[in-house]
Amino acid sequence: MSGRVFVLAAAFGVLLAAAAVSSRPVLTPLGTSRPAAGDLSVYFHADSCPQLETIVRSSVDAALQQNVRLTAGLLRLLFHDCFPQGCDASILLDNGERGLPPNVGLQQEAVQLVEDIRGKVHAACGPTVSCADITVLATRDAVSLSGGPPFTVPLGRLDSAAPASSNDVFTLPPPTATVDELLTAFGSKNLSDPADLVALSGAHTVGKARCSSFGDVAGPATDDVTRCVTATCSAPGSGDTLRDLDFLTPAVFDNLYFVELTLRKNKGVMLPSDQGLVSDPRTSWLVQGFADNHWWFFDQFRTSMIKMSQLRGPQGNVGEIRRNCFRPNTNGIAASA
Repeated sequence: MSGRVFVLAAAFGVLLAAAAVSSRPVLTPLGTSRPAAGDLSVYFHADSCPQLETIVRSSVDAALQQNVRLTAGLLRLLFHDCFPQGCDASILLDNGERGLPPNVGLQQEAVQLVEDIRGKVHAACGPTVSCADITVLATRDAVSLSGGPPFTVPLGRLDSAAPASSNDVFTLPPPTATVDELLTAFGSKNLSDPADLVALSGAHTVGKARCSSFGDVAGPATDDVTRCVTATCSAPGSGDTLRDLDFLTPAVFDNLYFVELTLRKNKGVMLPSDQGLVSDPRTSWLVQGFADNHWWFFDQFRTSMIKMSQLRGPQGNVGEIRRNCFRPNTNGIAASA
């Protein structure tokens, strides 16, 4: 056991050195990350709920002290909300899309945290802030509190009164998707820059996935890293067992996941969809660049997250401000921003 720890410790030292070789670029000032989009604005709640961001950040900070996995849970929750029909908190509705196969494994703790924060925000400001806005803010804060980049996001989203359709939910790319499939899926959501795909895939620097998502190791595990990393999934019947995505710093938002990808380990060590990114010329240069320069990764991740947080379906920003994130309002009154 001590030999295995020594091997991983040595590998960690080598990878940290590789990740720090490039210089830091000039960062975009916080308040000018991206202009407001349409009816969304970074100042949307400035008058109606000036304490909003303080409430959200303090709540996320306290929750992370109890469960560091919430960063990954919130990231996945936001992506699975935004991708099907836009960021409208439809993923939070009970008896809806959370029960469909692409959403299996969403963290219930992350779902509950959004509702808990909504209760605090509405108690302080009244029902002026949507569950969709709270989901975006909570995810943003979880990333920065875990070591990732801070950024501002435009606000003013409304909550959907109904779940996304199963057809829309099944547009979520699976962990086995090829680079062609990933680029097509992201392009259909106005995330057509390959840098968006690669940067958002970098969210896998935190969290876990089921062993079945990684696939079988190709051939014998011939190196110590592969043997150590895949040991969790080697037992029969371990398909539902959770394994760290980033095998070096699984609770820290950094660029080491890209460094690990550049090692090009055996099939089964990393997610198949991510392994494809390092071998396809359309994306491999980005993987290598983000591995070499974590400031570049942080800057692109910030840009891509802001873009994703503004996704909306053909219905536009139409809906309501839910009084409970898990169910639509009973009065059935919709609004448009």
